[in-house]
Amino acid sequence: MTKRLEGKVAAITGAFSGFGAATASRFVAEGCRVVLGDIQDIDTSEYGDSAVFAHCDVSKEDDVSNLVDLAVSHFGKLDIMFNNAGIVGAVGPIDTIPAEEWSATLAILLNGPFYGMKHAARVMKPQGSGSIISTASTAGLTGGLGPNAYTAAKHGVVGLTKNVATDLCHFGIRVNAIAPAGMATAMVASLMAGDPNAIEEAKRILAEQSPLKGRPGTAEDVANAALWLASDESGYTTGHTLTTDSGVTIGATLEGPAFNERQPMIREAGKEGL
Repeated sequence: MTKRLEGKVAAITGAFSGFGAATASRFVAEGCRVVLGDIQDIDTSEYGDSAVFAHCDVSKEDDVSNLVDLAVSHFGKLDIMFNNAGIVGAVGPIDTIPAEEWSATLAILLNGPFYGMKHAARVMKPQGSGSIISTASTAGLTGGLGPNAYTAAKHGVVGLTKNVATDLCHFGIRVNAIAPAGMATAMVASLMAGDPNAIEEAKRILAEQSPLKGRPGTAEDVANAALWLASDESGYTTGHTLTTDSGVTIGATLEGPAFNERQPMIREAGKEGL
């Protein structure tokens, strides 16, 4: 049986842990060769000849450019760019955030995907094909779900995804994003349980909060979404932000929808029934 990414080459930022590590594993299992970028060193030995590491600080354009160039020089091409590196960034009321922290947050969360899109497009245009994916967030779709700088950056990723999709579609390049809710990763475990290694505790807390029959979101859920967007199965999809959020952004709650109990039809004020 043909693997879903057989013969393809991907570059993944933020590949050391969380969504990036889960996606790397999923991609390689589906026949993809990968360039793994991160500010932390990654041991690629478990992937054999299918992976190579590149130091990549996504706030630095040269690092992202070099990551893309390594994919081409080492594997011969670039089919998939996954702009995934992220942080929580500046936290606090808007009148307390230092400008330096605001800028540093956007440098990673918004400039990083911009650099990834820019340099992936540089090598994908001559190929006439490619899939660019960025990690957005449910905080990029509404207010009140994340810190101010994080929310602004993720809204930017969603908007940039839509616009660049219109820019690159004529070259056969698809551009999409994934908007996860809080998922059981080291970053979320650190926020929820005070320990980046407390993944199981994060799963327990997230399961209690999830409208989807108590199921927590995991890094593998995002990896599966990335796999679909990277594969030819999503070949007619571009400019889309795919949520992995148990329905939170459509209004799903633990309590269920409003008006969820049967009662006579409500008509004009004070009247019921047909």
